Amino acid sequence: MDYLDATIDSMENSRFVAVYGGLIRELVANSHLSQTDVNCLLMVYYKFAKANGPNAKMMTKLQFYQLFLVLFKVSNVETIDRTLFAVTKDVKYVSPQAWVQLFSLYTTKDLSVRMRFAFDIYDTKGTGFIDREQVSLACEKFFTGEDEDEITELRADMGEFIIKKFDIDKDGLISFEDYSAVVSEQPCLLEFLGRLFPSPEDREIMAHCINMDSILTY
Repeated sequence: MDYLDATIDSMENSRFVAVYGGLIRELVANSHLSQTDVNCLLMVYYKFAKANGPNAKMMTKLQFYQLFLVLFKVSNVETIDRTLFAVTKDVKYVSPQAWVQLFSLYTTKDLSVRMRFAFDIYDTKGTGFIDREQVSLACEKFFTGEDEDEITELRADMGEFIIKKFDIDKDGLISFEDYSAVVSEQPCLLEFLGRLFPSPEDREIMAHCINMDSILTY
């Protein structure tokens, strides 16, 4: 494997290849990402793990949180928790597979995959449905201001609008079937309860930081 990073010497490059060579082939075979994308993602991952000590092999959950705060500009802890839970159930570490899977989700053009990912994050109770309480909590982040009465009214109106828009079968709950039917017709409503995916500007920064061609071509 050619050198991916000028900051590592030949010995360290060989160590990287020995540790990740087989995993790279596996991830490329099961992802839309190119080999260059996976190589670059794992090189970044390798450096995160290396920062934890000479014998460390995995990125910590704390590093993952810091990445969201700085690179993705996501500060909502629950959103970060739900995103992390979508790619790994480990409570302390983020595996290289989970790391690559996250970027695969962020860069895929497959709307069905993006919808499944988004809905699972919005489904904070893990019931397979989004209820009025969850919608109301999400709407609290949409409006802020000094006039409490006005803000409360705006939040209530928005919540009611969302329920009417997405609750197709009128059972008081938004199922994945309801959500996917609406978003398939109007993809702009994918993130209807708050931002989950990097913005075009953030993807450009990611592309320069990680050297991923697929981020820019999405």
